[in-house]
Amino acid sequence: MNDFFVTIQDIVNKFNPEIIYNDKELSEIKIRTTEVNRPGLQLVDFFDYFDNSRIQILGKVEMTYMSKILPDERLHCLRSLLRTNIPALFISRDMEIFPEIIQAAKEFHTPVFRSKQSTSKFMANLISYLSVELAERVTIHGVLCEVYGEGVLITGESGVGKSETAIELVKRGHRLVADDAVEIKRVSDYTLFGSAPETIRHFIEIRGIGIIDVKRIFGMGLIKETANIDLVINLEAWDASKQYDRVGLTTQYTNILGIDIPSLTIPVKPGRNLAVVVEVGAMNNRQKKLGYNAAEELNQRVIEKMNTDLMSPDKQN
Repeated sequence: MNDFFVTIQDIVNKFNPEIIYNDKELSEIKIRTTEVNRPGLQLVDFFDYFDNSRIQILGKVEMTYMSKILPDERLHCLRSLLRTNIPALFISRDMEIFPEIIQAAKEFHTPVFRSKQSTSKFMANLISYLSVELAERVTIHGVLCEVYGEGVLITGESGVGKSETAIELVKRGHRLVADDAVEIKRVSDYTLFGSAPETIRHFIEIRGIGIIDVKRIFGMGLIKETANIDLVINLEAWDASKQYDRVGLTTQYTNILGIDIPSLTIPVKPGRNLAVVVEVGAMNNRQKKLGYNAAEELNQRVIEKMNTDLMSPDKQN
């Protein structure tokens, strides 16, 4: 079972629905699944594979069906649903509440809410919210910045220059997300979100200077709460005996929470402008996602040149 949860009170605070009926402490009702359910089949007593841990949402279809049956039948349908001990019932589109809904809610102590949003929009927003809040997560030592729209996670040993690189990037107009500790959430099978722990958000530690508040020194425009992680750049001390990639034909990856993220290893030695290197790495990664790879283009030109030389009369003679 997921170790993370949100409470119904959290959802009420986020979406501000109208409370139709409640006799429970909403902060004690925990939601651990990102799935929600529209109980169409359950209103006709089909409960095979029904998951009662999901929030239930009644939309226009379900409410129209109940408006066409007798009150006693309507009460039976609602009792059948609510006796399963669902966490909460939401009605969308600001629709009229049948008396039987409140009657059944009182019998089974089920919180009932009403939203003004359309059913599809409310479900999409709720699922998106739950996906982020309940996502699998890990904390990594590093720095996260948004550079030219690319979320760049900078990693490396302590003292290698991650924070100094981040400050230089901020001075060059890019945005800081997190320094020292980056909380990473897997919000889908393809997407990682990174953010800073609330206690150290917007702060950077610079050796010799101490702690600085990026938001106050550089301004609100140069910080960001969250960012996708599109590229990992690992900084390491220059090792003369090690062979570093000089062409880039082969893309390296770093696996985080089961998702492979393109990565680069950048050797650090005096005189290298790491902020510029990170900028170029971010732009090159963006270019690759748009379908252009400079290393492949150069390789193709070299191959074409070699083929042309081999086919020329002088070479054949």
